[in-house]
Amino acid sequence: MKAEVSKMLDIIINSLYTNRNIFLREVISNASDALDKIRFLYLTDAKEPKTDAGEDPKMDIRIRVDKENRVLYIQDGGVGMTSENLEKYLGMLGFSGTKNFIEKMEETQSKDASFIGQFGVGFYSVFLVAENVKVASKCDGSDKQWVWESKADGNYFLYEDPRGNTLGRGTEIALELKKDADEYLDIEKLKEIATKYSEFIHFPIYVQVEKKEKVPVAKPEVDEEEKPAEDASEKKDDEEGEVKEEGEDAEKKEEKEPEMEEITTYNWELVNENKPIWTRKPADISEEEYTKFYKAISKEYDDPMYYTHFAAEGEVEFRSILFIPGKAPSNLFDGQQESSSIRLYVRRVFITDEFTDLLPRYLSFIKGVVDSDDLPLNVSRELLQESRILKIIKKKLIRKSLGMFKDIVDNDKRLEEEQSEKKDEEKKDDEKKDDEPKEVEEEKKEDETSYLKEITYPKFWEEFGKNIRLGLIEDGTNRARLTKLIRYKSSKSDDKYISLEDYVDRMPEKQANIYYITGENVEKIKHLPVLEDALKRDVEVLYMTDAIDEYVVGHLTDFSGKKLVNLAKEGVKFDDSSDKEKKIDSKRKDKYEVLTKFFKEILGEKVTKVILTKRKTDQAVLLSSPQHGLTANMARIMKGQALGEKNPDVEAKRVLELNHLHPIVDDVFKRIQVNEKDQVAEDTAWVLFDTAALQAGFDLGDVQGYANRVARMVRSGLDIAGDAPAVQEEEYEIEEEEEEGDGDDADGDEGEDGEEVEGEGEAPTEEKKEDKDEL
Repeated sequence: MKAEVSKMLDIIINSLYTNRNIFLREVISNASDALDKIRFLYLTDAKEPKTDAGEDPKMDIRIRVDKENRVLYIQDGGVGMTSENLEKYLGMLGFSGTKNFIEKMEETQSKDASFIGQFGVGFYSVFLVAENVKVASKCDGSDKQWVWESKADGNYFLYEDPRGNTLGRGTEIALELKKDADEYLDIEKLKEIATKYSEFIHFPIYVQVEKKEKVPVAKPEVDEEEKPAEDASEKKDDEEGEVKEEGEDAEKKEEKEPEMEEITTYNWELVNENKPIWTRKPADISEEEYTKFYKAISKEYDDPMYYTHFAAEGEVEFRSILFIPGKAPSNLFDGQQESSSIRLYVRRVFITDEFTDLLPRYLSFIKGVVDSDDLPLNVSRELLQESRILKIIKKKLIRKSLGMFKDIVDNDKRLEEEQSEKKDEEKKDDEKKDDEPKEVEEEKKEDETSYLKEITYPKFWEEFGKNIRLGLIEDGTNRARLTKLIRYKSSKSDDKYISLEDYVDRMPEKQANIYYITGENVEKIKHLPVLEDALKRDVEVLYMTDAIDEYVVGHLTDFSGKKLVNLAKEGVKFDDSSDKEKKIDSKRKDKYEVLTKFFKEILGEKVTKVILTKRKTDQAVLLSSPQHGLTANMARIMKGQALGEKNPDVEAKRVLELNHLHPIVDDVFKRIQVNEKDQVAEDTAWVLFDTAALQAGFDLGDVQGYANRVARMVRSGLDIAGDAPAVQEEEYEIEEEEEEGDGDDADGDEGEDGEEVEGEGEAPTEEKKEDKDEL
């Protein structure tokens, strides 16, 4: 038995727990349970227990350290334990009070508080930091105070406390710390741990703080009767000198500082000042309280954008508050988040924030707390992650998060309607009708947790729109909900975001598709040639400017029965062609077959095919992408990724669309009908292709060849022969500046008058000759 106990303790100490700080969480949690139980018992049978010194036990938890003896004390005024309890719950390792408590609760389907306060396996985490543990406990049902002591070696001792009744009621745990556990003698460290894990425990947690203070030295009091008798002369002298003393020495006595000494004081400092507001009713909590709580758990300075406070009921019960931050974190998508933004509590005891999958990746920006009474205080993070209860909680958190986003949308609509109604009422100048709806709306707001007073969703989309798009790709279950949340600017939105629903609502009846185009930004998109046709037809086009949009449209192929069509792809149709138009197209194709064949032969593998465009455009040629190929924008995005340039699959295929009505294309057509090897026609074809590639965002490829062809065409346009030599530069005669010389070493000799004379062998220049002639 001893060997088995020793082995079990070794597992608990070295394997079950990986974070040593957890011992304080477990001990405080047990103390809270014990306090819960005594409070419940005292509702029907209140008692007035006292210590031998006559002190009342308190309904709190107190932590203090004895640095000299290296002992950490944790004391509570809870239910306490008898000698039988100590032997049963602490002496028999492997008998888990927590497990037994849960089993009994499941058997009886009851929430009877009689099971609260029993120690479980979690208690043994104290041996992570202590080499010897003493548990002193006093129960109302016992006249004696008992001590359980063990060194985690498989043995324990149980005896009556020789100190007597020092507790009155409750339990005191004394941890004789290991040599490597000095950090737990630091009061600030203990406050930090207690705040992190037990900040929201129902009962106050106090830590004893040591302070050094300077106080005046206390002078011994002298009894009046012991004073020696004063003779009359002394009294007289005193009376005569009294006036003098008051006049001359009073100021000196006042200025004289009292003698000081340093003393050590011990005060109890409250650790858990913040209360768990999620346990209160939303109607009783102010907006300021929610904001303060958000900043406390998130460590952010900005106010939250929105929040929801709810209690989930049914198969699993839990309480939660979720917040949308005011701004997106800078490391939102860097993949290096060490912890989740959701803090998990079990009965107000902090368990962990390391569940990075408690919410899916696209909702990682959501911050908040979840407190469940159904989850066990499990010491194993892995087991907790596999818990069926946790999976249900995750599902409900996702629904509530998406519900928050929808609330913002609905709130914006309501505000827009109010603003519209207000403008209409102002026009009618009817103040009475204006006041009545306001009163009704204010009464309605009192029942809402929303506090938004301005249009908010555009700001939300700017900050977290990428997350919604990512969710649409990754979360197939909620894709329909997420689709209603996406927003884009369009050719008719006046720089405002619109939903797909808005787009469909204002579509003409004959329009069968939703048209969009992707690009780096709106300004570049507006200059794309493939957009021109839609604008001329007065068709609204969505502008998709985020890199992730290329992936979004791969998962969102239609909305409300309308297919999403990319204008950058070939074969874009805005209406169905009649039989007559189809016959005309067939004859047109036959007529210009020689032209399309010429361009294909010239460009070769640069294009997959050459067609006559059906788009209304002023451009000579357009470059589009095959229906199932990469667009120029998608190729740009993929090449921006690691090793993208070395992957041949990221090359965007191109379809050349010829505008046969354009004069340049018509001239090429006429030239090749005369001479299929016409150099001008060939250069023109290449220049048109390269120019279209630049406009559409494709890679140019042979930049030097493009430059040479443009140069040849410019020569031709200016009637300059291709083999014309460079212009010979005329010879310029430049007068050299002569420096002033020093003595004989100067370039020119100085005459007697100080005038400069020409040096020997230097021929006079033409200008000098002319000057002399003029003279």
